[in-house]
Amino acid sequence: MKQQKWNSDNVPDQKDRVAIVTGSNTGIGYETARVLANKKATVIIAVRNLEKGNVAANQIRAGHENVDVKVMALDLANLESVNDFAADFKINYTRLDLLINNAGVMFPPYSKTADGFEIQLGTNHLGHFALTRHLLDLLMSTEDSRIVNLSSTAQKWGNINFKDLHWEKRKYKTRQAYYDSKIANIYFTYELARKLNENNHRTLVVASHPGWTSTELQRHSGFLNFMNNFFGQDMTMGALPTLYAAVESDVKSADYYGPSGFMEFRGYPKKVESNELSHNEEIAQRLWDISEEVTKIKYDL
Repeated sequence: MKQQKWNSDNVPDQKDRVAIVTGSNTGIGYETARVLANKKATVIIAVRNLEKGNVAANQIRAGHENVDVKVMALDLANLESVNDFAADFKINYTRLDLLINNAGVMFPPYSKTADGFEIQLGTNHLGHFALTRHLLDLLMSTEDSRIVNLSSTAQKWGNINFKDLHWEKRKYKTRQAYYDSKIANIYFTYELARKLNENNHRTLVVASHPGWTSTELQRHSGFLNFMNNFFGQDMTMGALPTLYAAVESDVKSADYYGPSGFMEFRGYPKKVESNELSHNEEIAQRLWDISEEVTKIKYDL
């Protein structure tokens, strides 16, 4: 790590770099997009709701002159939208330096995506799995490119049930479904890092988590909203592990970054460890194969 109290002031100049941040109209994604834009990156705010995306973009523009921020429609709960976003992006851009897979849903009532996936696994993992593949050729052709996947301390309790991946047979437990989607983010990070390394591709794949950060993500939980008063840090701190993973020179593929404080709830960023189960390569490969099957997208590396 560069220093104990690394913060957004330490983000180096990002001029001529292009970044996509999914779900960046609020919270950690917004702060990540704001910092990168202020450091002169071209930033794509990739969001489902264009009106909210434009509000966020205007807020970033109001806070800093001459930023380059674009808003593009992306619904990760709809694979057609994911495909359309990637196609539109590749028409307009010839490079992609940073893909920050930040968007997510947490603890909603049971529902399914447009493609029939349980909403949390479908949005948090499968949507980003598809998006990353659509953009991977562009990432691999861009020098020093990186992919950052947002996980959570909730990955510690993740344990994917492959017999009922979309909760069609079990009584739905929204917390467990979220935990499972967050360990899926870690499996995806480690497996993609392995596959890129085995094929001598230099794009880095890294994971991060924000600790306990007060954001709109917790809107479905009155308990979490209440506990934010005691444990939650603000989004400027919550975004630091993602920013560190995205820009610092000592980051390596398959690293995982989170806050340095008690139980990784809050604090400045540091390299952390995911749970033991997340390092099971057999499970990671099984999830990979199923993800390719259900999204009908192949990673030919």
